Amino acid sequence: MFYVSRLFWLLAQPLSLAFFLVTLGCLALLLGFRKSGITLSMLASSILFVTLFTTAGDVALQTLEDRFPRPGRDPDNVSCMIVLGGAFSSQVNTARGGIEMNQSADRFVETLRLALAHPQAKVLISGGDGSFSGTYEGDGVTAERFFPAFGVSTDRLLRDTTSRNTAENVENTKALLTSAGLSDCLLITSAFHMPRSIGLMRKAGLSVIPWPTDYRTDGKTTLGADLTQPTLNAQQTATALREWFGLVAYRLMGRTDTLLPG
Repeated sequence: MFYVSRLFWLLAQPLSLAFFLVTLGCLALLLGFRKSGITLSMLASSILFVTLFTTAGDVALQTLEDRFPRPGRDPDNVSCMIVLGGAFSSQVNTARGGIEMNQSADRFVETLRLALAHPQAKVLISGGDGSFSGTYEGDGVTAERFFPAFGVSTDRLLRDTTSRNTAENVENTKALLTSAGLSDCLLITSAFHMPRSIGLMRKAGLSVIPWPTDYRTDGKTTLGADLTQPTLNAQQTATALREWFGLVAYRLMGRTDTLLPG
């Protein structure tokens, strides 16, 4: 299922889908199917316009980010926290041995902040190599360099180094928490990723406290045209669609009880 989902996303992400539709449209025209060729090309153009020149991606992400509000203040006491992987540049770190981070870096920055504020708390890092090749180190490995570099000792860390997606994150996290006798941990992940993560956690019978971070929207965006930042719009749309596809897939497979947990 892991490879099926990766292959599906390779084909279904907006820019890839537009490319394949244009290719099919050109092929249809060459074969004399003029109406089909024009229809496919127009559909590809529509996808490109919505992806590049509208706020659709922001609005779709915003809906997810608003499901679990940011807490008003830090908790008084924290016994454990879970951070879901996806924040380190695995390919770069595997080759260069560093702790380079990507756009989801806030997941680990926030975890570090809370870990320093609550020195008694355990930190569970869930993240293996989610690539097709499986040849890179995951966040669970890189974290063993990251946290000690900022004063968090390795004896506080619980590491899942094999999970490749959110479903495996939850499965492995449950096993580690049970083994360590921990419960009611903070769950730290990107705000847009929180609904799917919480849905899986609830289905698995895990009680966690949502602690969203890594916001990508201002929470005030309305649907409309935006001709100023096509590259960012494309990125936002792709991120939103991937998360919505994941929500739908997990609901259809019975891995969550509701489509949009909140």
